[in-house]
Amino acid sequence: MKRIRLQQWGAQFLPAARPLYPHSRCLNIRLQSTASSANLEIHYEDGPPSSPSQSKASPISFPPNSPPPKCALSSAKLSALHARLQLPSKLPLQTLARTLVHKSADLDSRFNNASLSDLGSKLIGCYTAEHLICRYPRLPMAVLYAAMWAFVGSKALMSVSREWGLEIAAEPGVEVDPGLLQLKRLKPGEEPVAEHENGVLPRPNERMGWRRGMSSRIVYDDEFGDHPSSQRKSASGLSTESTEAPHAVSVTTASASFVRALLGALYLHAGRQSAITFFRMHILPRDLPLHKLFSFTQPTRDLSRLCAREGFEPPVARLVSETGRKSRTPVFVVGVYSGQDKLGEGSGGSLDEARTRAAATALRAWYLYSPGETRVPSDTENETTAAAWKPMMIDVGEVVV
Repeated sequence: MKRIRLQQWGAQFLPAARPLYPHSRCLNIRLQSTASSANLEIHYEDGPPSSPSQSKASPISFPPNSPPPKCALSSAKLSALHARLQLPSKLPLQTLARTLVHKSADLDSRFNNASLSDLGSKLIGCYTAEHLICRYPRLPMAVLYAAMWAFVGSKALMSVSREWGLEIAAEPGVEVDPGLLQLKRLKPGEEPVAEHENGVLPRPNERMGWRRGMSSRIVYDDEFGDHPSSQRKSASGLSTESTEAPHAVSVTTASASFVRALLGALYLHAGRQSAITFFRMHILPRDLPLHKLFSFTQPTRDLSRLCAREGFEPPVARLVSETGRKSRTPVFVVGVYSGQDKLGEGSGGSLDEARTRAAATALRAWYLYSPGETRVPSDTENETTAAAWKPMMIDVGEVVV
């Protein structure tokens, strides 16, 4: 019997096979039903190709490992995410699909969200810092860094992405739905690569063993007061893209990069005002108990220095009330006064504990002073509704002992 070749018979009923490298440069051929094959119009993006004798075709540096952009138009998950977040129509689905591809899944910078995430990180840091500084102008730098991390840190942004209903792919690849977050996951028991091990040291005096104080954190570190994410740098000091195999990352890091990349994409496609509105709708409204971020070692000494700096009368602790002094669980309520003004009040099992808590309460009340709803500098960038800028309060700073 003669074997029948089913592949040739069924080829006409099957869709066209996808190319092996969907991201590779290909010819754009416009086909018309009334045109013959001899009159095909061929358009070259980079000019007509040269003959093989003149130049050799450069090999593809990065094999594709993410879905082609055209698949974003037919993804139901991506369209649902676009509608669920109420994104403007100016943001195309292809760009939204790119924000879901972490650089660990696809090394090609044209198809991952590395550049968009970098832009979004700067925007989120700027908007959060101006909100905290204008709303609480007396915050110490250490508390400001902690508040920045609590608002827009990696874990906070991952919780935001979960609230959006973000789904994560098991493994990256060209066959994955564009509406899924793609990353190279960490294996069980594998530790993520430290950022300073993948490039140059972020601090020029790291090898000197110098003390890492608050001043150096302000100058060298990122918006959270931590070591900035390092990149490989060439001899000229410019960052270069690594061609090595991508390092595996955690789901927290990839989810945070998606949120940052989405804000950066909104800024580029829809404008500055759309990015600010999106930030205030999804990131800023969360409640953050700032009073729990303070940690005083000697609050009574700090309060005395603060009163002396501001020209107040020296603080005096006075017993307000007590109960069960002779029992096993006594409770003392002590107030700290500066003249006739009561600065704070605290309770404890002993007089010293109550006095310490009262001083800490007074310090928190001073540092958490807020002038109320104020305008931030980014409000003046709106060309349609921008009003005259009113200067904000600038405090002299925290108490230095």
